[in-house]
Amino acid sequence: QRQLKESGGGSVQAGGSLKLSCTVSGDTASELCVAWFRQCPGKAREGVARIRRDGVITYADAVTGRFTISKDNAKNTLELQMSSLKPEDTAMYFCAANSGLVYTFRPEFYTYWGQGTQVTVSS
Repeated sequence: QRQLKESGGGSVQAGGSLKLSCTVSGDTASELCVAWFRQCPGKAREGVARIRRDGVITYADAVTGRFTISKDNAKNTLELQMSSLKPEDTAMYFCAANSGLVYTFRPEFYTYWGQGTQVTVSS
């Protein structure tokens, strides 16, 4: 059974950095399309960054140049390095995966989800 588990969230001041990690179990990360999403209370879940199985990386406009997604196939982990954080980055962050090719940030195309980790950025 595939499971995803996030870690690394916390509180930071604006301009600071945080690194999120997601451990994949029950499958091989190299065979999955993986992504990071975030969600604020009362708002829709939005895609932040994704890596396709072929290695193509896509970022949401709001985080381009500030966030870096990476995948370590040997360790079966997915990471999100977040820099120059802003208060509007405050959200619950989720990792997600799908075994098929995914070309979108639409959440319904991702089958497997972690429980989320909270990121809070204060001004």
